[in-house]
Amino acid sequence: MELHFNTLAIERFRSLRQLTLTGLGRVNLITGRNNSGKSSVLEALRILASEASPYVLNDILQSREEDTEERIEANNAKDAEILFSLSSLFNGFPLFSAKLEPIQITASGGQRPLRLSIEAGWSSEERDANGFRRMVLQPPNLFGEVDGVPAIVVRVAEKHRLYPLDSSVLSLRGRLSRPEITEGLRLPCVFVSPYGGERTATLGTLWDSIALTDLENDIVDALRIIDHDISAVSMVGGESKRKMRTAIVRSARFPRPLPLRSFGDGLNRLFSIILSLVNAKDGLLLIDEFENGLHHTVQTDAWRMVFKLARRLNIQVMATSHSWDAIEAFQQAASEDAEEGVLVRLTRKGDNIIPTLFNKDQLAIATREHIEVR
Repeated sequence: MELHFNTLAIERFRSLRQLTLTGLGRVNLITGRNNSGKSSVLEALRILASEASPYVLNDILQSREEDTEERIEANNAKDAEILFSLSSLFNGFPLFSAKLEPIQITASGGQRPLRLSIEAGWSSEERDANGFRRMVLQPPNLFGEVDGVPAIVVRVAEKHRLYPLDSSVLSLRGRLSRPEITEGLRLPCVFVSPYGGERTATLGTLWDSIALTDLENDIVDALRIIDHDISAVSMVGGESKRKMRTAIVRSARFPRPLPLRSFGDGLNRLFSIILSLVNAKDGLLLIDEFENGLHHTVQTDAWRMVFKLARRLNIQVMATSHSWDAIEAFQQAASEDAEEGVLVRLTRKGDNIIPTLFNKDQLAIATREHIEVR
């Protein structure tokens, strides 16, 4: 089955001044030292797949503690460096020239070609001939005197959307609390954070979408990688604000179902990954720091499950890791699967991020010879 894309190009996004990954596979593992741009690649894909939805943009900002709403209210000034909360997404932050060059993200060479750009500027309010108010984009000038508010314009294909970034728009963040799953878009996408197994309550929406289907069996099979006694899993609660959603499992070792949280971090991490995976059918799954919480002895079987479901459900996977154990486990699973597994190593050289791609045959040689690919 054809991949959704085999080439990803990212320009002027965070530290990625210009990065092109060509020859991607069904399951891809991104490695590299700290500050080499691994998480930024996943963020760029989230933005692309969601067509830069406010929810995804806000979630990315909050995850890196780049939310500036409190500072905006405290300063109450039209200072671009304070008001323009999305400035950290642009290459060169915090040292900007007079004009910010647009972010461009493109996925090509497969079923789902996508292209998106994000431009920065100022917006002001105008009234049309019928007296209706509308926001219009002014020429970009972040550090000049402009009668308006900072804004971004998102361009997808022939369409564009304008987001004014005044405090009334930014306050929307508090109401955007649903777990991430982009629906009804050209490329469905589910993101697993480095700590995705910590709060099973946030996974309720994902569970509801596959409950009472055969995909429940895939979840149980995955959990049995760690605990062979598990025979069933479900989500309960949520009837009121005081009763949060909780994942429960039935195990042959106990007389009644128990909360999944009582079985340890590894099982919860695996539950988060596989539940997210089956929800990404015909789309994209992004996993940041795959190995978190997973003991090295179970990682090969976890990767095998990822490869199997990705192939069966037509999912393309992009994961990150800095662990040699995760790389070896990935290589072992990739060597056994018909689908192409690709390792991407990102290396920083000055202001540039240089990618090196290893297909599964090249990766097998590298791991056998203990060649450094992290």
